Amino acid sequence: MAGSEVKGIGGYIEHHLVNLKVELVPGNPFWDVHLDSVFYTLLTAVVFLWIFRKAAKQATSGVPGRFLNFIELVVGFVDEQVKDSFKGKSKMVPAMALSIFVWVFLMNFMDLIPVDLLPFLGQKAGVEYMRVVPSTDLNITFGLAIGVMLFVFYYSFAVKSPKGYLKELLTHPFEAGNPMVQAILAPFNVLLNIVETLAKPISLALRLFGNLYSGELIFMLIAVFTLDFAVTELFTTIGGPILGISQFFLTFLWAVFHILIITLQAYIFMMLSLVYLNMAHEVHDAH
Repeated sequence: MAGSEVKGIGGYIEHHLVNLKVELVPGNPFWDVHLDSVFYTLLTAVVFLWIFRKAAKQATSGVPGRFLNFIELVVGFVDEQVKDSFKGKSKMVPAMALSIFVWVFLMNFMDLIPVDLLPFLGQKAGVEYMRVVPSTDLNITFGLAIGVMLFVFYYSFAVKSPKGYLKELLTHPFEAGNPMVQAILAPFNVLLNIVETLAKPISLALRLFGNLYSGELIFMLIAVFTLDFAVTELFTTIGGPILGISQFFLTFLWAVFHILIITLQAYIFMMLSLVYLNMAHEVHDAH
């Protein structure tokens, strides 16, 4: 995106932080649909399904190639984490953990695409605003977190039964053998369980959003070094190439470090989801 299209560094960054949106309820941004986030979320989901469908079709009893070796490495890694963190019995949870890890990683990986490339192509196609990293959108991260919590509630009711789950809300963590003491502690238990339940999706969503949002901002700050802003006029003609070389090395170094961040955030999101699902399968002796 050329520097002439926006006013100054602040305008450049602000432009990159605006989503392409549709207002379902005029004047109420809560109901806005971020079309770019939805598009790239679905795109990464399609890429995820295509990769593993391709791996499934190529799977043979012979010696696997590099692609299958890599897929087996990812599947084996996730399987080990599931065995270590999830003590319940469910065929759906390992597949869900794999989907979360790879899908969130692919969404995070969009942050490594040059910050101006896709928005520039979008402008050529008539799209004024475009954000390409779904995990920098709170709507997407909260959507993922709420999806995990729906599974948590499902297993809580399926494993413990509605009656057992309600009893756990009333009697855990402060348990007592005396019915009168239990009745006194019940309001405190309910309050603590409500806070704990609300904290789970909030922590999942905000942790992923915060780390990727900050990473996106750093790429933008690096990018402004070589844009045609008034601040660059302070440099001599030799300063331009110097800034260009500086941007290349800074972008490269941050991208290498950012690979660790996007992988770690996908791993953390998966592991916390497994922890919450494991808690949903735990049945306390008192219940």
